[in-house]
Amino acid sequence: MRAVIQRVSQASVTINEQVIGKIDKGYMILLGIHEEDTQEDVDYLIRKIPLLRVFEDAEGKMNQSIQDIGGSILSISQFTLYADTKKGNRPSFIKAARPETAIPLYDYFNEGLRQQGLIVETGEFGGDMAVALVNDGPVTIIFDTKNK
Repeated sequence: MRAVIQRVSQASVTINEQVIGKIDKGYMILLGIHEEDTQEDVDYLIRKIPLLRVFEDAEGKMNQSIQDIGGSILSISQFTLYADTKKGNRPSFIKAARPETAIPLYDYFNEGLRQQGLIVETGEFGGDMAVALVNDGPVTIIFDTKNK
């Protein structure tokens, strides 16, 4: 499982010109689910993400977590994080989980973060989404559960 976490001052997701998810300060997370991912991979991210200290404290050091600052999360499913670009010019997505595997894991991920006390807004799995964000910093962190 891959999670691209961007520290944002604001982010939103729009489908058919209607905003379906919007946050202010927090994380915009792109979540890619591999065909072999399990709940164990999700549990790892649920443990790590809320405690990740990338928000500045009073001294300007990245020393606070999203929980410390009362931030929110915009979570977007992103199968293209598993693009294979080794051959040719058209990426292959064969290693990305099929919807019957990915949807329950994506839902489990979002619910697990909510159970940590975080506000989590989402996109629509498989939807044609327009995602807007203001990357704060910029700060972008990548987690890959195969490299724990």
